[in-house]
Amino acid sequence: MPPRWPRKPDRKTDPAYRRLDDRMTFAVHVAAFLAGNSGLWFFDLLKHANWPWAVWVTGFWFAVLMGHLVYIAAIADYSLKSDG
Repeated sequence: MPPRWPRKPDRKTDPAYRRLDDRMTFAVHVAAFLAGNSGLWFFDLLKHANWPWAVWVTGFWFAVLMGHLVYIAAIADYSLKSDG
């Protein structure tokens, strides 16, 4: 049974939902990083490919992933803002 949100989700006015959504998006990005890099290195280690750029792809992708983590952990503002 999937989790249910107690009210109608609205990213603009519900900071708890926005925080949860950002964390779930980060989890999807981590899964894509792990799947993509495991495939990349699997073929590289089998010597079916000689990809010297694999290190750069992994390093750049990891740096972007860490930037995403820093954003959701330290930069993003999840407080409820009022226009009044």
